[in-house]
Amino acid sequence: MIVHEQPIPAEAIGPSDRPVLEMRDLQLSFGAVKALDNISVDVMPGEILAIVGPNGAGKSSLLNSISAFYSPSKGSISFLGRNLIGMSANQVARLGLARTFQNIQLYLGMSVLDNLLSGRHIHSRGGILSALLRPWGLRDEILQREAVEEIMNFLELQPFRDVPVGTFGYGIRKRVDLGRALAMEPKLLLLDEPMAGMTMDEKEDMARFILELRDRRGIPIVLVEHDMQVISEIADRVVVLDWGRHVATGAPDTVLRIPEVVSAYLGSDET
Repeated sequence: MIVHEQPIPAEAIGPSDRPVLEMRDLQLSFGAVKALDNISVDVMPGEILAIVGPNGAGKSSLLNSISAFYSPSKGSISFLGRNLIGMSANQVARLGLARTFQNIQLYLGMSVLDNLLSGRHIHSRGGILSALLRPWGLRDEILQREAVEEIMNFLELQPFRDVPVGTFGYGIRKRVDLGRALAMEPKLLLLDEPMAGMTMDEKEDMARFILELRDRRGIPIVLVEHDMQVISEIADRVVVLDWGRHVATGAPDTVLRIPEVVSAYLGSDET
């Protein structure tokens, strides 16, 4: 099957009552364990949707299914009307879905600048032809670097631009990870525990960046996070999962008071 991976026009993500992302009846199993059990979730334009639940609830499995790292055995995933089932992770990324990972996957020996440039690979036109047509290739390189410079300014990474990422603690590494995802020019951003391991000040900075991405750039965000205070402050809606099942969906101040939700958290260790 040939899957076309033309980028989705930015104007297609303007204000709308239609979801940006629609997931219906998703099932995913690992042997006898059901990681996702008939999960249906919508992501609306310009919203921050938090996915919460205890360890083993299926949160990362849901993100991995959206980004095509996992292939659900049943159900559908539609991004702005395009079916993602059957696409590769690279094809999904080219459509405009970018993500960060719970376990940071950066090039630790490379500088902050080079790590962010690595996120521009889907937009670069480099290669043999570019090398032969040097003036054209140089223009492309300038465009990629300009995009990365803007991201470093936004995330306040300029002081660290030439420093190897491996020399930093979790706070800066998480910020670089977000920057690399932004370098892909996402139309939907998936963040898997972006504040794990951070100090309170670092969490406040990350929350500010996430809100600015939503408010100033209109990027819808799906966020997996354990810190309920952070969720209550920045999320527009919350989806609660427990052992692969959908428990509740709604506004944070409502959902996080539901007895079944409280029970799910109190009954499991949070890390």
